[in-house]
Amino acid sequence: MVSKKNPTPSQQRRNSRSKKNRKAFISKGTLFKLLFIILLLLGGATLYLDQQIRSQFEGKRWALPAKVFARPLELYVGAPVSLNDLKIELKALGYQFVDKVSAPGQVTFSASRATLSTRGFHFPDEHEPARQLILKFSGDSLSQIRSADQQSLTLIRLEPALIGGIYPLNNEDRDLIQLEEAPQAFIDALIAIEDRDFYDHFGISPKGIARATLANIRAGAFVQGGSTLTQQLIKNFYLTADRTLLRKMLELPMAMLLEFHYSKDEILEAYLNEVYLGQSGNRAIHGFGLGAAHYFSQPIQELKLHQLALLAGLVKGPSYYDPRRNPERAKTRRNLVLSVLHQQGSITDEEYMLASTAELDVVPSGSSMKEAYPAYIDLVKRQLRREYKDEDLGSEGLKIFTSLDPISQHKAEASLVSTIEDLGRTYGESLAKLQGSMVVTDPQTGEVLALIGDRNTRYQGFNRALDASRPIGSLVKPAVYLTALEQGYTLISELDDSPFSLTLPNQQTWSPKNYDGQTHGIVPMHEALTHSYNLSTAQLGMELGVEKVIDTLKRLGVDRPMDAYPSLLLGAQSLSTLEVASMYQTIAATGFQIPPRTIRTVTDSAGEPLSSYPFQLQQSIDEKPMFLLQYNLQQVTRSGTGRSIYQQLPININTAGKTGTSDQQRDSWFAGFTGNRLAVVWLGLDDNSPMPITGSSGALRAWTRYIAQEPLQSYEPAMPEGIEMLWIDPLSGKLADGLCENATQIPFISGTQPTETAACSTPEETFIENPIKRSIDWVKDIFR
Repeated sequence: MVSKKNPTPSQQRRNSRSKKNRKAFISKGTLFKLLFIILLLLGGATLYLDQQIRSQFEGKRWALPAKVFARPLELYVGAPVSLNDLKIELKALGYQFVDKVSAPGQVTFSASRATLSTRGFHFPDEHEPARQLILKFSGDSLSQIRSADQQSLTLIRLEPALIGGIYPLNNEDRDLIQLEEAPQAFIDALIAIEDRDFYDHFGISPKGIARATLANIRAGAFVQGGSTLTQQLIKNFYLTADRTLLRKMLELPMAMLLEFHYSKDEILEAYLNEVYLGQSGNRAIHGFGLGAAHYFSQPIQELKLHQLALLAGLVKGPSYYDPRRNPERAKTRRNLVLSVLHQQGSITDEEYMLASTAELDVVPSGSSMKEAYPAYIDLVKRQLRREYKDEDLGSEGLKIFTSLDPISQHKAEASLVSTIEDLGRTYGESLAKLQGSMVVTDPQTGEVLALIGDRNTRYQGFNRALDASRPIGSLVKPAVYLTALEQGYTLISELDDSPFSLTLPNQQTWSPKNYDGQTHGIVPMHEALTHSYNLSTAQLGMELGVEKVIDTLKRLGVDRPMDAYPSLLLGAQSLSTLEVASMYQTIAATGFQIPPRTIRTVTDSAGEPLSSYPFQLQQSIDEKPMFLLQYNLQQVTRSGTGRSIYQQLPININTAGKTGTSDQQRDSWFAGFTGNRLAVVWLGLDDNSPMPITGSSGALRAWTRYIAQEPLQSYEPAMPEGIEMLWIDPLSGKLADGLCENATQIPFISGTQPTETAACSTPEETFIENPIKRSIDWVKDIFR
C-alpha cells in the first residue's frame, strides 16, 4: 500500500493561487453575464417603451367626444330676426359685446344696427369664411346685410353654437387645437411658468431635477417636481399621476425617447391638448382649447393677456387655483405668470399693469352652452343611438348638426320659468314645487327647435319632456272628433251633452261630468269641442267605439300600447310631452305623420358627411276630415277654452290648439300651433297631487307667453278639394244666407252638407237664446 505524500509548502501556495484564480475568473464571468443580462433587459425595456411611445403618439391619441351643434342662424334680407334675437344668438356663441369691433367674435350695437366680425365655419356643404358684417334691422326683420367694404350680401350663415358633447367612458372632454391656433402670448406664458428651457433641453432638465430633489430631501416627501413639459406630457399621456419613485424613474427615459422621435412643436401641441385643467361635474376638462371655453366661454384665440396668463397658471393646480372657488389664489397665480413674462421682457410695463390689475373675467359655473340644453341633448343621444354605437359616439370626434334654435329655446325657457314662478306667487305653497316641460317644433318639417325637461332648465337628471307620462286630459278629444268626422259626422252633427252612467266589466259605474258640473242638452259637434264638453264627447266616443279612437290615435303618431277603457275618451291615457307634440304635429300637417327629429347631419371629425336625416312624412289620415278638425281647433282658440290667447297675440294671426286638464286637475296641458311654430306645454306636480290650475289657467299662459315673442306666420291650411265653406244658421243647423245676422261659415265635406235653408233668425231670438248662452259658456271656458 502506497502512502500519499503531504504537499510541500510551495505546492500549497500554488494550489491556493490556482483556486483564487479560478474563483476570480468565475466571479468575473458571472459579473459579465449579469451585466449582459441587465443590458439586455434594459435594451428590451427601452425598445418596449419606445414602441409604446411611438404607437400611441402617432396613432389615435385621444378618445374624442362627439360635438353637438345647434342650427346655424341664416341671415338674409327679410329674415324674421330682430336685433334682440341677434343678441340672444350671439350670446350663445360667446361673442364679446364691445364698443368697437377689432377681432373675430366681437360685435357692437346701435339702435337698429349691428356690426360684427364672424369666426367662419366649415359646414358639411361649404365653408363659410370669417368676415365683418353690418346688419340693419327694421322692426322684427333684417332689412340690410353689407360687408365691411359696403358690398350687399344675400345670404350669410353664422357659425353654429356648440351645445354639448357625447363623452367617452372616462368622461374626458377636449376641444383639439393646433399649435398655430394658440396665441403666441399664451405659448410664452406657458413656457415661462412651466419650463423656461423647453426649447433647449432634451426632455429632462438636470438643474430642475437637482433643485426638486434637494427640496424633497429637506421635506422628507415629494413636495416639488422638476418636470419639464415633456415629462408632464409623459405623465399625463402614458403614466399615472402617483408620486412614486418608479413612476419618476420611468418618466426620464420616456421623455428622452419622446424628444428623440418628435419635434418640440409636436410635443408642445400634444401637451396643449392633453393637460388637465379642472372638472365640470363628472366631465374632466382637458386641453387649453376646452379650458378657454370652460372658464371664459370664448375660443382661446379671442382671450386677452390676463385670461391667457390665468390659463397657463392653472396647470400647477387646477383645483387649488380654481378661479371660481379660490379667486384670490387664482389672481395671485395669474399675476405671478405675468410677472415672469414682464421680467423676461415678453410684455411691456403697460401690458403688465393692465393685465395684473384686471378682473379674472371668468364666466359663472354652468354658463357654458355645453351645459345649457341637457334635455335637448338627451333626445339627440337617443336618436343617435339608433344608428351609432356608444364607443363611436364617445371616441371618434363626430360632429352632430341639430335643429336646436337657441333663440326659440331661450324664449321658451323664459316663458315656462316665469309662468311657473307667477303661479307659485299666486297660489303659494300648493304650487311651490310645480314642475313643467315643453317641446317646440316646426310644424312644417317636424324639426325640434326647443325642448325643456325641468323648471331648472339646466338640470341634467329626469327629463320630463321625454320620460314623464301623464294623463293628457282633453288633449285626446281631437282624436275622438276626428274619428267621428271620418265616419261621416259633420261639424254640426247633434251630440247629446246629458248625464249618463256606464257599468264597467268590473261592475264599477262610470259617470263622467262636465268640468263646471252643468249640462248643455243637444249641441252641435263643433261647439262640444270648442268648449270641451265631457258628456257629449264621452257619448260620441262610445257610439264610435273606443277601439276606433285608439286606431285614430295611432295614426296620429301615438306609438304605445293603449287600453280600450271608456275613460280614455276623456284623457285617462298617459303620454309624454314629446308624444303629444308628435300627435299634434300630424294634425298641424293635415294628416301627414312627420316624426319629431333633432338631427340634420352627422360628419366625421374632418367634416366629411356620414349620414343625413332628411325630411320624412307619411300620410296616415285623409286631408278632408282633418281640415274640418283644424277648423274646429281654430275655433277653440278664437272663442273657446283657448280664447285668452288673443289678449296677447294679434287678431290677424290664426292659431289652433286644445287645452287639457286631467282628473282632479293633476295635470295642466296646452298643445297649439301657428303656421311656423308648434308648442306643447305640461305643468304638474311630481307627486301627482291635485292643483288649483287648469289647462287654460296654467299651461296656456306659458304657451301664449312664448308664442307672443316669436315671429309668427298665421296658420292657413290649404283647403282640400271636396271641401265647401257654407253659411249655417247656428240655431237650426240649416243653410243660411250669409247676410243673416248670426250666420256662421262652417266647412263640409262635399255631400255631407245640410239641404234645407233656414230663414234669418230675428234679433229677439238671437238675444234670448244664443248670445246669453254663449256668454255664459265663455265665462265658464276661462276657468276650464
